[in-house]
Amino acid sequence: MDELSKKFYKIGEVADILGIPASTLRFWEKEFTILRPRRNAKNIRVYTPQDVETIRKLYYLVKEKGLKLDAAQEYLNKNRQVVDKTFEVVENLKKIREQLVGLQSALNSIR
Repeated sequence: MDELSKKFYKIGEVADILGIPASTLRFWEKEFTILRPRRNAKNIRVYTPQDVETIRKLYYLVKEKGLKLDAAQEYLNKNRQVVDKTFEVVENLKKIREQLVGLQSALNSIR
């Protein structure tokens, strides 16, 4: 959540941050009851940083773990703390892997 500094994000900004199409976000909004972005006075979807984190977790469950949409929502509803902790661990491991790959590249360039 370190890159999320604003109070609200438009759908295009969220799509860019997460690297997924805006159409996926609109579709997921219809499919997941836990995903309900607010709308501003101009009826434009606005997402909070918490919404973005929820979408990240849904992406993890659907795209990385391979759960169907209804299974992902049920899993998140019943096991929120487990999902939160697992997601946090996976994200930290990805960052560590990225750092290790960078170190390996630096070592290879020295040789």
